[in-house]
Amino acid sequence: MTYDPTKQTREAAVVSYRHCQPSEAVAMCGIIVRAGVDDALDELVAGLENLEYRGYDSAGVAVRDDEGSITVCKREGETDALEAALEDRKLDGTLGIGHTRWSTHGAPSDENAHPHTDGANRVAVVHNGIIRNHDALRSELREAGHEFTSETDTEVVPHLVADALDDGADPETAFRRAIDRLEGSYAVAMLVGDDDAVYATRHGSPLVLGLGETANYLASDVPAFLEHTDRVVYLEDDDVVVVDGDSYRITDGDGTPVGRSVETVEWSAADARKGVYNHFMRKEIDEQPVSLRQTVEGRIEADRGVLEEFPPGSLTDVDDVVFVACGTSYHAGMYGSTLLRRRGIQATALRANEFAHDPMPLTERTLVVAVTQSGETADTLAALRAASESPAQTLAVTNVVGSSAAREADDRLFIRAGPEIGVAATKTFSSQVAALALLADRLEEDGAGSAGGEAASGRTVTADLTSLPNDVETVTNDEGAARLAAQYADAESYFFIGRGVGYPVALEGALKFKEITYEHAEGFAAGQLKHGPLALVTPATVVVAVFTGRNDDRTLHNIREAQSRGAPVVGVGPTSATAVREAVDEYLEFPDVNPNLAGMLANVHLQLLAYHAAEIRDRAIDKPRNLAKSVTVE
Repeated sequence: MTYDPTKQTREAAVVSYRHCQPSEAVAMCGIIVRAGVDDALDELVAGLENLEYRGYDSAGVAVRDDEGSITVCKREGETDALEAALEDRKLDGTLGIGHTRWSTHGAPSDENAHPHTDGANRVAVVHNGIIRNHDALRSELREAGHEFTSETDTEVVPHLVADALDDGADPETAFRRAIDRLEGSYAVAMLVGDDDAVYATRHGSPLVLGLGETANYLASDVPAFLEHTDRVVYLEDDDVVVVDGDSYRITDGDGTPVGRSVETVEWSAADARKGVYNHFMRKEIDEQPVSLRQTVEGRIEADRGVLEEFPPGSLTDVDDVVFVACGTSYHAGMYGSTLLRRRGIQATALRANEFAHDPMPLTERTLVVAVTQSGETADTLAALRAASESPAQTLAVTNVVGSSAAREADDRLFIRAGPEIGVAATKTFSSQVAALALLADRLEEDGAGSAGGEAASGRTVTADLTSLPNDVETVTNDEGAARLAAQYADAESYFFIGRGVGYPVALEGALKFKEITYEHAEGFAAGQLKHGPLALVTPATVVVAVFTGRNDDRTLHNIREAQSRGAPVVGVGPTSATAVREAVDEYLEFPDVNPNLAGMLANVHLQLLAYHAAEIRDRAIDKPRNLAKSVTVE
């Protein structure tokens, strides 16, 4: 597989709407830093509101005033609770840090909320990630006389910095000494009372620098400050950045100055807002026609895939493909592996959190594809790194140009889905599958794997991708899912079944349903229903069956097994599937398409079904309990 550094540099020079989405949450939390000429508080709070999809157990800010005093305000709950507390507090200053938290160490509480300080309130720190050796550090610091007020791993950091300051170190040296003691993954930002700069670093957790006209910013995600600037610098692991109101300086872990390119984000702040929608999730479901067009734009020519990232012949040395991913991305990888096998290419999908610690044998002719929306998912990065230690080739399929996965893989394929804020991934799944379909086309054209796939007979999957956005729009305008969500609102369980590409869609449909409704939902291969799950089927179990136009007769047999136990069956399938329509109790139809793409249309119906079911139950659709955008700690 070839890699053109010139082309990749060109592509990274402009981080466009098509290429960029907010990175997934770091330890499922969000950091915002602001250094400028006016008061920082309003911009800090607005940044936290923009980052709240990353974590909403608690939120807090720390502001340094002109006299060098640091004032902290933090509250358990969503940012509304913090804003209410700030009404009675005066936090003046041009320099500040903020944090919205999803709990890892310590339950949600005012005490465990960030920022955390040392005992003298001289140092304030916000942190995303996990410090694995925090117990040992805490014990050491306690023996030295330090007192702690929280259960968090983060609190050791300001105490380590305070110790170094007491020993005579300047703030940057003290920060470096503290960071050198940490084990784990982290993004950390620090204020020191007698210094007019913010010190920050990242190791395994994303952190981006925003360069404005009257202020500079640091954040976990671009939307935190996008209304103020579109000029960004993506920091790399172990970079240390010193930021004040009109300058910044980046050095590596040894203190050597390093250059990082300034890039332009071409999607606007409005793209990361709900607009007329009640929820980001519904907005992002409806955006799928646009995101799909962006995924395939310039990549299809004369009914064949043309991936400029992979010139003809660049994948001829691939015999087999292994997808590694988690959650929704894993289901996209499963879908992609099915498309590849149907083209005669040996392919499998594995959960990244299993592969990372128990990898399968790989050869120099194996292509390991890491599928990750943000490129920062910890389990997927661990799997990618395990593969990089083998003879295998590696490829990252991601949405973020500056992500860790994009930098660490041998090659990368950007899905161009645009920003996705809702915790439950929707449009990124569609764009991931579309990108993998294009990759399958390139692999087949390059002669990867064995001969005898189905692509040569009739229209290819790639040829039909061009019309898919219009078909998806037809589904998003369908009201059937809303009606059925109300009709079956009192069901006790929801089973989703499918076959072929319908199987990962069934898994994805169940995942979406359980994520945002909090109801019991499970996905199964259709043929697996009688091998155990059928024991749980009752008249109070709704069975949702995905039909793709391929092997539908077999899936019909499976739904009859459920119907004989009294379960109502909702079919999701092509308009022309008359036999299916007559066999099921309710039917959600989509336009007739290539059976290999039918799962993508069925998936939109399932997204809408989950959305409306959650809306009926008055759930927190964009911010479901115990979840955030993704998990970037193992």
